[in-house]
Amino acid sequence: MPASVTTSPLTRPAFSFVIPFMNEEATLETLYERIAESVQTVLAPGETFEVIFIDDGSTDESVKAVERLVPLHPELTLLELQGNFGKSAALAAGFERARGRIVFTLDADLQDDPKEIPRFVQKLGEGYDLVSGYKRKRNDPISKVLPSRVFNWLVRTTTGIRLHDVNCGFKAYRDVVLENVRLYGEMHRFVPVLAHWKRFRIGEIAVEHHARAFGKSKFGGGRFFRGLMDLMTVVFLLRYERRPAHFFGGIGTATLLLGVAFGVYLTFLKILGHSIGQRPLLILSVLLIVVGVQILATGLIAELLVHMNRNDGPFLVRRVVSKTANSGSARSQLTSR
Repeated sequence: MPASVTTSPLTRPAFSFVIPFMNEEATLETLYERIAESVQTVLAPGETFEVIFIDDGSTDESVKAVERLVPLHPELTLLELQGNFGKSAALAAGFERARGRIVFTLDADLQDDPKEIPRFVQKLGEGYDLVSGYKRKRNDPISKVLPSRVFNWLVRTTTGIRLHDVNCGFKAYRDVVLENVRLYGEMHRFVPVLAHWKRFRIGEIAVEHHARAFGKSKFGGGRFFRGLMDLMTVVFLLRYERRPAHFFGGIGTATLLLGVAFGVYLTFLKILGHSIGQRPLLILSVLLIVVGVQILATGLIAELLVHMNRNDGPFLVRRVVSKTANSGSARSQLTSR
């Protein structure tokens, strides 16, 4: 078993490992040992690391397995959630606790291999802010692989981000990325997309993927369709978060103009002496005008809400250089506007 590293509460770790788990009692101790062994190869003298396990409603002995490790390893922390809140919530809880300058995420089932950690660090050293793993040879059943490939194709097509596997749980982030990307719902799979929108540099490396030897996969058909709904949300946010009236305005204007066109046509018929009172087109015309006005009003209300909440802007300032400002390091100066 790798030797523990004594950490001080005042010392900021170089690396944090945020690992949600649910019913993975057979793998947690081995996973910690492999992480501790691999991270030693990239730690500089005096640097430390931390491992944060987040229990997302386990019903087996997983929590007890981690509890046995905590007294032996001061760099290890267990966060036990009140119940099952989902992977995004578990990751958000871990990110809130993480203090490392670089934060890793990986699955707890040992399908992700911690020996890849040095390669992630090397890729980050090339100037990237987020590095995502890519399972070139995936050891999963076709019922899991095929939906994943379809989903990743949809993500690449609709968002423009050129990652092979946006949903891979093995990722490394600079802390500034997590400070500026908000997680909610099931948005954890779209962090690279949201970070790309914030103009962070995104990289990708191929990682070894092992077949699941313990436990049960949490993947189900419902997860695929939830992912599609979240993808629609992300696409909308990327394109219209700061200008919602452009989205609602286009639909509302088209609907309103169509209703007005029908109304003009019916008015012309009325002038020619035709009866229009019993025509279904009259009802449709009025309906389209009313709905068009309502959609336009929705867009204006959305614009008002955006205007009232300007704290998290669509751009980041990397640094300020002036005679009176201390520029410091580029990354330490990243702020949201």
